[in-house]
Amino acid sequence: MAQSGSAYLPDAFLSVIREAMPEGLSLDAFIAACQRPLRRSIRVNTLKISVSDFLELVAPYHWQLTPVPWCEEGFWIERDDEDALPLGSTAEHLSGLFYIQEASSMLPVAALFADGNTPQRVMDVAAAPGSKTTQIAARMGNQGAILANEYSASRVKVLHANISRCGIANVALTHFDGRVFGAALPEAFDAILLDAPCSGEGVVRKDPDALRNWSPESNQEIAATQRELIDSAFHALAPGGTLVYSTCTLNRQENQEVCQWLLERYPGAVEILPLETLFPGARDALTPEGFLHVFPQIYDCEGFFVARLRKTAAVEALPTPKYKTGTFPFSPLNGRDAREIVDAAKKVGLAWDETLRLWQRDKEVWLFPADIEPLIGRVRFSRIGLRLAERFNKGFRWQHEAVVALAGTGNKLAFELSLEEAGEWYRGRDIWPAALPQADEVIVTFQGQPLGLAKRVGSRLKNSYPRELVRDGILFSALN
Repeated sequence: MAQSGSAYLPDAFLSVIREAMPEGLSLDAFIAACQRPLRRSIRVNTLKISVSDFLELVAPYHWQLTPVPWCEEGFWIERDDEDALPLGSTAEHLSGLFYIQEASSMLPVAALFADGNTPQRVMDVAAAPGSKTTQIAARMGNQGAILANEYSASRVKVLHANISRCGIANVALTHFDGRVFGAALPEAFDAILLDAPCSGEGVVRKDPDALRNWSPESNQEIAATQRELIDSAFHALAPGGTLVYSTCTLNRQENQEVCQWLLERYPGAVEILPLETLFPGARDALTPEGFLHVFPQIYDCEGFFVARLRKTAAVEALPTPKYKTGTFPFSPLNGRDAREIVDAAKKVGLAWDETLRLWQRDKEVWLFPADIEPLIGRVRFSRIGLRLAERFNKGFRWQHEAVVALAGTGNKLAFELSLEEAGEWYRGRDIWPAALPQADEVIVTFQGQPLGLAKRVGSRLKNSYPRELVRDGILFSALN
């Protein structure tokens, strides 16, 4: 049993890896890679800032940023102040300019959009905590629609928080077992990402105890669930659409064999789209079938598996589900009511295009992505799009997530905070600026990025940062 260093690697697991590993890779190199600390990596959120502007912004910090070959927005990062200031407490992370994401987990979305693929309606079957959903949204430029599903109720809240922080407007959230979608939403998506629940054999560099409960029997049980998930996803995919199947595990049973099962189940309706040209060096991890089987020693990252499949023909539909979706509590807003909201929003610098539509529930006003509307009534949603405002007697109370997503840079009501003031904002405290703004309502910004909406009350700006997002401890002011 290999236990030098920190990662727990059972002998039975190493026997499986020895069989799965292609010629040219050594087991000793695999074990050595598993014992090395995992390199940190980030992905620039291009919905908020270009890669070049981000690199210019962070240049004074002297971060060592090494490009990730398969994601032009991705970088491995080394910092001198890693111990003093957590990466998640930097100003750029808090305002959604980047996402902390393991480099190999950027591969599935790269595969989904390979060769100029431009899907309009995408499903992320197992979405939390949101790394891949936010990456998809950035690749789509906040256009079209994404259905982001998460089976774990406790993780849906985290998923929404990350989507909101990144300024994303085109996502609808659901909370289901992913096996329902093939029957509930047949042929509804142009592209689907199934980053399947797995045995996690590739993550030992991040979690040294990941394999404490590993067993071949458990792998078999997981693979059975994965087959059901990929079958459901395939039915939810429109003919001509792309399905990316990925895992962070390494055995063939949960990877190649799951894809082979789908090919054999629907002969003539599934085509493998090889990934050897996805990025320079992809051939180093390419399987004979055209999949990417990434062992940790190849690119010095987590272990991963990625397959890209195309649905070439329709297949027999699954039985119609018998559950009820219930009454949809929203109604569309049109005409004078819609114009009133649009005009009021413009006064605070909030604007959107025709890809988002106004809906209302009681006094709440929401923006739904238009491309999700055909699915309304066919599945129950946890949340759709952006909560824009609440009506009250004197007008509208604009919501934080809408301000972050829609205010943009260069807003006419922008009031730039100092480093110290921005730190106070994230701690939920009111701001006492030396010079007050002219307007009664302003978009407070830092580094040009909207942090939220503030009202002038006497000599202070009243903080509207959501209580559940308030931060304590060391923040980015430590950089000053």
